[in-house]
Amino acid sequence: MAGASDDRIEKQDRLARVRHEVGADALVLASHEAVSWYLEGVRTHVSLAGPPVLAVRAEAHGDVLFVADNEADRLIAEELLPEDAERVVRVPWWIPPAVVAAEQPGVVEAAVASQLRAARAPMMPAERARYRSLGHETAETLTDVLGRVDPAQTERAVAAVIAAELIARGIDPLVVLVAGAQRGGFRHPLPTAGVLGDRAMVVVCGRRDGLIANATRWIGASVDEEPLLGVERAFLDASAPGARLDAAFEAGTAAYARFGFDVDEWQRHHQGGPTGYAGRDPRATASTTDLLVENQAFAWNPTAPGVKVEDTMLRTAEGWEVLTIDERWPSVEYEGQRRPVARAYGAS
Repeated sequence: MAGASDDRIEKQDRLARVRHEVGADALVLASHEAVSWYLEGVRTHVSLAGPPVLAVRAEAHGDVLFVADNEADRLIAEELLPEDAERVVRVPWWIPPAVVAAEQPGVVEAAVASQLRAARAPMMPAERARYRSLGHETAETLTDVLGRVDPAQTERAVAAVIAAELIARGIDPLVVLVAGAQRGGFRHPLPTAGVLGDRAMVVVCGRRDGLIANATRWIGASVDEEPLLGVERAFLDASAPGARLDAAFEAGTAAYARFGFDVDEWQRHHQGGPTGYAGRDPRATASTTDLLVENQAFAWNPTAPGVKVEDTMLRTAEGWEVLTIDERWPSVEYEGQRRPVARAYGAS
């Protein structure tokens, strides 16, 4: 974790500003995204569906980590930085660590959710390096697996191989969706025993070092991708540092009609938004007023029946950097940026 110490000092400063803003002596971090962000990407889970096994009480005079006793030895040996291991308080396994962390006066995470999102938004160098590695390996996984599939395979069989390949790379498969040709109308297609057919969609959200890479790929028959790429570009152009998230959302959703889609198409599925330590941090809507910043990650995912585009991108001072990229995947250039298109079965 090169640069982790420098990053941690900056994160402590950011939380100190939040404490000052709300007049609190302590902040209690209890979500996967907040704890993993603050502790440099530690794995906060045992069950992917369960709550974090530790919580952090960030105080002016130092941090205290409340850790489930049955997880403490492993976390100290394998996950925590040395300075954090010295600040562990063991909590009986039957008491949630967040409950103990909040027993003394302080502000709980939910009360400062927007401020903590703002603290997480600008990614620092070590975080960006970890995210680039994760994004590239996630995209590589999709290229490798989908280059071997055929139309007769089932959605579940493809999902199983993708999940296995992600795990082999140290990536937790938080989401693996597969839609064969008969299920192209579903926006969140959990895999079934149905076959891929002539055109299929695969969606993954993979987590490593606390960060989540989101990507969508199509295999089989090609369709006209350009109209949806135009909608995506509207989201990207509006997601400039200094803009508000609700304004970027409005600009992107308004583009559906301009590119020939139904004016209400955006209402049929969420459109994505900022990402990082949460799949969407937050999911963009007309009422999310977060201020966008430089070095912030995004995963916009405009979609319509039978088409969808999604990649994890970083908005830098130079413009957009696609993180979930593999040069082996077929792409087209759209307004100066390479964007993925459907890959034919058996294409090398």
